[in-house]
Amino acid sequence: MAAPLRVLACGDAEGRLEALFGRVRAIQDKSGRFDMLLCVGNFFGSTSDAEWTEYRTGAKKGRRGVFSSTSGLQIAYLSGTESQDEPAPAYSFSSKDVTELKTSLLSTPNFKGIDILLTSPWPRDVENFANSPGKINTKKCGSTLISDLAASLKPRYHFAALEKAYYERLPYRNHTVLQETPQHVSRFIALADVGNTSKKKYLYAFSIVPMSLMDPAELVKQPQDVTENPYRKSQKEAQKTTKALVCAEEEPACQFFFDLNKHQGKKRPSDGKERGNSQPKQAKTPSQPTGPCWFCLASPEVEKHLVVSIGTHCYLALAKGGLLPDHVLILPIGHYQSVVDLSPEVMEEVTKYKSALKEFFRSKGKRYVLFERNYKSQHLQLQVIPVPLDCTSEDIKECFITQAQEQQIDLLEIPEHSDITQVARPGTPYFYVELDTGEKLFHRIRRSFPLQFGRWAPPSSLSPFPRPLRRSLPGAEAAPLCSQGGAGQPGAAGAAGARRLAALRRGAGRGGGAGPRLPPRLPALRLGRAGVTPGRRAGRGDGRAGGRRR
Repeated sequence: MAAPLRVLACGDAEGRLEALFGRVRAIQDKSGRFDMLLCVGNFFGSTSDAEWTEYRTGAKKGRRGVFSSTSGLQIAYLSGTESQDEPAPAYSFSSKDVTELKTSLLSTPNFKGIDILLTSPWPRDVENFANSPGKINTKKCGSTLISDLAASLKPRYHFAALEKAYYERLPYRNHTVLQETPQHVSRFIALADVGNTSKKKYLYAFSIVPMSLMDPAELVKQPQDVTENPYRKSQKEAQKTTKALVCAEEEPACQFFFDLNKHQGKKRPSDGKERGNSQPKQAKTPSQPTGPCWFCLASPEVEKHLVVSIGTHCYLALAKGGLLPDHVLILPIGHYQSVVDLSPEVMEEVTKYKSALKEFFRSKGKRYVLFERNYKSQHLQLQVIPVPLDCTSEDIKECFITQAQEQQIDLLEIPEHSDITQVARPGTPYFYVELDTGEKLFHRIRRSFPLQFGRWAPPSSLSPFPRPLRRSLPGAEAAPLCSQGGAGQPGAAGAAGARRLAALRRGAGRGGGAGPRLPPRLPALRLGRAGVTPGRRAGRGDGRAGGRRR
């Protein structure tokens, strides 16, 4: 590999060149010479020296361009601030400048990205999926044109300034996980102004090997803290806007007019297609089951005695034939098939339930592993299984991956800071595992899939049942709210379920957390078509606690 170049990047100089160069000399005396110094932001400040006039007006620097060093390092730059005017003033850039800069690079054969991008403004929405920049609101101060440029050019390093703040964003990926070929990551760094009294960082030192000289495998390595691309959503919205503008230019304007060939005074839209677009976007609502559903809370098929907690959009229930006494399910009240189908408000409550369960199990010296099978099931079931706290994340993942390999199932780890909704679309069959640390495993089901795989995978040390017996246990997928006791008596499973329920509620009543608490004395619920009414408390040992055999 070629020797790396040593580079210094600087924020707003604002004409304080003596202070800047003094600091650079001190760094070089201590750490050795650097190959180049790059400056972003307000370089000239308010000084009025005549020697800067041609630079200020753009006569000697150009508004945009690409610099290629003899070492092969490629640097793209865009000067000034965003302007809506065309032509843009000498100290600003416009959408035309961004388009021309993109075109000059994207038309290059086998273009993969650039090494460094220099801009003055921050990109809009750069903090999406990442650490907070503090008091800086990138939805207001950022430039959408810069976001589009960064998303297209895929710089390995992007430097900006102007906000008098230091911010180093977590690196983000430039590809979609499991859908596109892995690419290099990008890093965004914003720098403060030179000599600021708050002692904020305005110089950033780093080493870089030009992309053209790097080994491809080394180039695409993903760091542990990599996140999703913050501009992907903005890019999609920009494409929709552009498409809408093109359609508006090609078709007659969508307006209401009087049709003089028909009854006067009645107005109609100029195009029926626009009439559909004029309707406000409806909130995502649950679909309706095609037949009886064991899991929709309003369904008469639901047995009441295993319900632990009911929230606004979700509820918690003990599993039928659970692998452990406190094996529970998180289920949406409405009819949703999978996690990727959930509306934002339902997803938010699912997250709160997971947080509450994590705190509850930790108070019992345990942790949990969660899985979902979106295959041959019509209602979302998040299976939550507690495991001993001394089981490491690597042990649990290895257990699932080993079992998957035995079944010739390709179970992949989703990178940290990614979400299941980013790798699977609604309607896609999949199997999904999530640890209480946020680590995730994913398999896209393309053909057949063993329905009990999630119950086989945990090792024997995590369950009182040996693995062969677990394969024959009643599946929680079949009817989690149906008990196994006999009619008119609690039965062994019914009484055990009542004891599990009481223990879970007692422990949950002492727990806290940001999510919904599991109330210590929540009454069982009698569920019917007309609504929900309080019934007998679970765990009393009467005939209804055991349920009827089906």
